[in-house]
Amino acid sequence: MSAFEEFADIVKRDEPLAPYTWLKLGGPAQYFIEPRTEDELIRVVRLCCEHGISVKILGGGSNLIVRDEGVSGAVIRLSHPCFAEVKIDGHRVTAGGGALLSHVISETVRAGLAGFENLAGIPGTVGGALHGNSGGRHGEISQFVRKVTVLTVSGEKLVRTEDELLFDYRQSNLDELLILEAEFELQSDSPDEISQRLRKIWITKKASQPLSSQTAGCVFKNPRGQRAGQLIEQAGLKGTRIGGAEINDRHANFIVTHEGASTSDVLRLMDLVRSKVADQFGVHLESEVKIW
Repeated sequence: MSAFEEFADIVKRDEPLAPYTWLKLGGPAQYFIEPRTEDELIRVVRLCCEHGISVKILGGGSNLIVRDEGVSGAVIRLSHPCFAEVKIDGHRVTAGGGALLSHVISETVRAGLAGFENLAGIPGTVGGALHGNSGGRHGEISQFVRKVTVLTVSGEKLVRTEDELLFDYRQSNLDELLILEAEFELQSDSPDEISQRLRKIWITKKASQPLSSQTAGCVFKNPRGQRAGQLIEQAGLKGTRIGGAEINDRHANFIVTHEGASTSDVLRLMDLVRSKVADQFGVHLESEVKIW
């Protein structure tokens, strides 16, 4: 750990990552780092770059699968409140990359700003949501973004404006190391009406998704013109279980974990799903979750 000597207060060695993920699975990080300021974050990233230490960014851990053997290099988690600030000025909303999407939704609804309520029930952070263009049938986060401040692997801070940003289904060209901050533009509306829409979306999601279980969100992306959950259900895979991992019987695009589950169980179950769906329908399912 000599490379991180000056950061001894914020670096942990061989820190288990399971508690930081929604699936509660996975091995340790070789170095686990939680910076307390933006300056400290930049210095850590530059140090890693200089020493050839690979860096991964841990957000809310909601769409992440960590392998049982863990992760080599550094895992940086933006857990300090300085990375989660939310500021509202008229129709403009500025949110830190580490801010929980649910918190930003609450703040914008309270301020009478419409748009983010369409993202109700989507877990994770603003940074993760932008990187993967999170959304659902009611809309995507990319609809509202105006500019994004990013940090590169070499520790350089850049501002990406609207004309430099490209978004598609569950992807973006925000491929720098991490998102520090983003600015969004929303529309004014009655807080009561926004709250009503929020409640409707939330109730619908709660009825169709296992939100109270240990999951990593939707496991597979929807193929063009089709729904992954329907294909998995039509393949007769609802309720299929390998070890402690099981395809949810409410929504087939969710894998839930039980006591004693391992990441290996989840990955084997995902391979089984891909194989069965490809054999029966000729469709290759692409992972929506990240696998470290």
